[in-house]
Amino acid sequence: MTASHETPETPVVLDRREGPHGEVVLRRHGPLLQIIANGCFLMDTSDGRSERLLVDAALRAMDDRPRPHVLIGGLGVGFSLAHAAGQERWGRITVVEREPAIIDWHRTGPLAHLTSAAFADPRTEIVEADLVAYVNETSATFDALCLDIDNGPDWTVTEGNRGLYEPSGLASCARVLRPGGVLAVWSAKPSPEFEGTLQNVGFQQVRTEEIPVARGVPDVVHLAVRPG
Repeated sequence: MTASHETPETPVVLDRREGPHGEVVLRRHGPLLQIIANGCFLMDTSDGRSERLLVDAALRAMDDRPRPHVLIGGLGVGFSLAHAAGQERWGRITVVEREPAIIDWHRTGPLAHLTSAAFADPRTEIVEADLVAYVNETSATFDALCLDIDNGPDWTVTEGNRGLYEPSGLASCARVLRPGGVLAVWSAKPSPEFEGTLQNVGFQQVRTEEIPVARGVPDVVHLAVRPG
């Protein structure tokens, strides 16, 4: 998630859909495109630094295994996907997004200019699914999980997402990570409690990296490595 920049123009709604988890709106506010869910601001196209650094942090924390497979949780405005697709090292890029409207806006809508090259990349796979259900049910395995579906472990977009940050959800994340794989979770603020939960379920090298922002408290990425 990314903090919105203030602009003087009145927002213009470009599309409004009723999705599986409520209303999703794409609007233009000055030069920015914004995604709103159930009246709550989620993200915009103002910067993308946090989303790019989420992917970079996972790559830095990983060993030198060749052609790793990354799962990006949440398509959003596409900054994480576009950044990963711009890096040759990733062997495969799977994006899990639960809102069909957001996927449509990238395929043929106003967000397509941000991700058209990434969507066309043969390494990219877009999965329409709820991330929490996906990590609980999939038989696929990954070298990195880059998760950005909430404003952090302590501030979830929907109540059902809370389970992802609890011991059972993190155990599912560990299950789909290959030995030595990296879990990277974006957050609007540090969560010492979440760090403790990561350690309690068996993750190693648990740490938090700050992401400087234009103003206010820095965003962070929580990092952890599956033993193996």
